[in-house]
Amino acid sequence: MRTQTFSVPNLRARLTLLAAIVGIVWWAILSGPALANAKYAGFVMDAHSGKVLYSSNADAKRHPASLTKMMTLYLVFEALESGKVTKATRIRFSKNAASKPPSKLGIRRGGTITVGQAILALVTKSANDVATAVAEHLGGSEAEFARMMTARARQLGMGSTTFRNASGLTAKGQLTTARDMARLGVALRQHFPNRYGTFSTRSFKYGRNRYANHNRLLGRVKGVDGIKTGYTRAAGFNLVSSVEQGRRSIVAVVMGGKSGKSRNAHMADLISRYLRRAGTGSRTYAIARAPVSTFGRVFALDLPRTGPVPVFRFDRNEPVHQRIAQAHVPQVVSSYAAASPRVDEVSQQAVRERLFEMAGKQVPVPTQSPSGASDPLTTAGVTPLVEVGSAADEPETSAPAPRQTPKAGWQIQIAAVPTAQSADALLAEARSKAGDVLSGTDNYLETVIKDGVTLYRARFAGFVSKQSARSACSALKRKRFACLAIAG
Repeated sequence: MRTQTFSVPNLRARLTLLAAIVGIVWWAILSGPALANAKYAGFVMDAHSGKVLYSSNADAKRHPASLTKMMTLYLVFEALESGKVTKATRIRFSKNAASKPPSKLGIRRGGTITVGQAILALVTKSANDVATAVAEHLGGSEAEFARMMTARARQLGMGSTTFRNASGLTAKGQLTTARDMARLGVALRQHFPNRYGTFSTRSFKYGRNRYANHNRLLGRVKGVDGIKTGYTRAAGFNLVSSVEQGRRSIVAVVMGGKSGKSRNAHMADLISRYLRRAGTGSRTYAIARAPVSTFGRVFALDLPRTGPVPVFRFDRNEPVHQRIAQAHVPQVVSSYAAASPRVDEVSQQAVRERLFEMAGKQVPVPTQSPSGASDPLTTAGVTPLVEVGSAADEPETSAPAPRQTPKAGWQIQIAAVPTAQSADALLAEARSKAGDVLSGTDNYLETVIKDGVTLYRARFAGFVSKQSARSACSALKRKRFACLAIAG
C-alpha cells in the first residue's frame, strides 16, 4: 500500500483551495435567488437599530404588488388616530371599487363595511376592492389617495417609492425597493404600536366566509408577527416579515419570488440566518421619521439635533426630541396628547416656518432630566410627531393670565400649551379616557411665563402618594398622553 505524504506548502495550498470552494458555495447559497431570478431583491434590517444585516438588490426598483396595502393601512391607522374615522365608520363601495379584480371580498356597488372590517380584510384577504373603497373614502378618489401615500412615503424616508393606487395592482410608475418596504414595516411597528398587532390576525370572518391570512409564516416560524404578502405577475411573490424573539427583532423583505413556496422558504432561511445577528440593546431608535399628518391633526418636521432647555421637561422615559420641540416653538404640544383642538392652517404654516428656520441652528441641548440625572441625546436628529393649537384659540389679549396657587400633594402634568382653551380640552379628554385612575382628583391650570411667552400647564392634583401619581401617568401614557408626576 502506498502512503501519500504532503509537504507543508502543498497542504496549505489544498486548504486554501478548500476554503475558496466553501466560500463560493456559501456565496451561491446566499445569492441563489438573485442568480436564478432577475426580479429578486432581499433585505434584512435590525428593527431596533436600523443596522443592515443582509442586502441584495435592495435599492433596485420593483413592483410592490400588495405590499402597497401596508401604506394603505398606515394611512388608515393615521385616520383612526386623528379621529377622522372610527372602527365603526361605514365605508361605501363605488362602482370603481366593486369592479376591482381578485383578491376581493366581492361587495357590490353601494354596499358598505366598517373601517374595522376593512382593516382585517386588507391584512388577511388582501382585498383589492376594499383597498380602493378605503382610498376613495379617505382621499376622495383613489388617485388623490395614491398621492397622499407617495407623500407619506417621502416623509418616512422612502425616497424610491411611488404609489399609483391603494391595492398594489400593477400600474405604470408604481415602484418601490426592498429597503423602502423594510422602512415602512418598521414605521408601522414604531408609529402604531397599539394597532400593529392586527398584522398577526390569522383569519377574518365576513358573512358566511372565513378568510385565512395569506402570510403562511404566521404560526410556523417562531417570532413572526406579520406583516404582508403580495403577488402580481409583474412583481412575482413578495413578502415583508416582522420577527421578534426575546430582545432581538428584525424586519425582512423578499421580492420577486418565483412561487409562494420558494419565497416563504427563502424568508424562513433569512430569518434563521440573520435574527441571531440582530442586537439585543434595550433602546429602539426611530428608523422611519414620524410624518406630517394627511388629515390635518398633527405634523412633524426635522428639528435641529440640539435645542434650548424647554419650559416643560418630560421625564427620562420621554424622547429628547419631544423636549426640543417644545423648547423651540411655544405652540408645540406633545404628540402623546392624542386629542387637541382642530389645527388651523395659518397656525400650521407659522409653526412649520419656525421649525424650518431652527433646523439649521445649533443651540445647547437639555442634558438634565427633572431628577437631575444625566439624559444624553440618544435620539438626535429623529423627527418628532407634534401638535399645535388652533390660531382661533389664541387669547384676545397678550396680557398673561394670573398664576394659580400650586396645589399641595402629588400631581401630574400632561401638557404645557399656549392657550387655556387647549389646556382645558386636553384635561377633559384625559379625564374621559383615563377611567378610575383620575377619580377623586382636581384638574387645574398653572400659568408660567418664559421669555415673554405664556404657557398653561395642564395638571391633575390630589394624589395621595407618589406611586398613585405614577400609576396615573402610566395609564395616561397608554392612552398616548404625555405625563409627568410632580411633588406639590
